[in-house]
Amino acid sequence: MADPRLKQITIKTGVLKRLAKEVTVYQKEADVQKTKVEKLREADPQDEYMLKKQEEVLQECLMMIPDCQRRVKKAYEELKELLDNEKELNETKQYTSAIEVLETVKETI
Repeated sequence: MADPRLKQITIKTGVLKRLAKEVTVYQKEADVQKTKVEKLREADPQDEYMLKKQEEVLQECLMMIPDCQRRVKKAYEELKELLDNEKELNETKQYTSAIEVLETVKETI
């Protein structure tokens, strides 16, 4: 029977990976939207409706970034606490994988 602590480590590691990826995706999307808005302003300043809609999309992307960063930080702390409490599992593949993810995400926080 598998150790339930290893299952928790695997789950929390996956959550942290997914959230970190979400932040990256939202940041890239915001950059793309900024470019679109700038091009619309330069190309056809008369098309106010399209410009306004693209600015709304940009604002939505920008609002999601802090929320995702907050969730990443929370998931990071939860995984770190779990690993600190389960040091006897440090020989397992799940534990070492979780440590690697923590190190990778720590650089982006």
